[in-house]
Amino acid sequence: MAAHAAVPTRRHMSTHGWGLPVTLGFAYGFYAAAIQRSGGVITWGQVLLGLVSGVVLAGAVYALRQWGRVLPRELRAAAWAVLAGCAIGFLFSLSRVSVLSATVLGLVVAAATFLTAFYLFYTHEDASGAPTSAAPDRTPVRRR
Repeated sequence: MAAHAAVPTRRHMSTHGWGLPVTLGFAYGFYAAAIQRSGGVITWGQVLLGLVSGVVLAGAVYALRQWGRVLPRELRAAAWAVLAGCAIGFLFSLSRVSVLSATVLGLVVAAATFLTAFYLFYTHEDASGAPTSAAPDRTPVRRR
């Protein structure tokens, strides 16, 4: 008697899926609260700002890493660009600068992130969007 081919298996929980988003969220939230504090005393509002901003960033990074592969490379690069531009623009706006300068910095970071991410995705995927093999085919060539 043959065993079923589609036996459900339990997925192993690893830090690969949530380690990076949690680390980035913690650092981002801590830095946001520190910028807002400006060397004064710590208030509950600053703690809440850091907690919420860190959780939002960690959730966005987790979502993009988990489900971003269903997007074409152009939209996936644009999603990473929007996330990076908004995150940096928000942090810069906490330092009490004008909205215009925070927007310009966010757009510059978003443009640089888009170009970098698109180049990375374009050079590491084939035409259908599947990842290319890490090592090239090294089959020895026979000479006569």
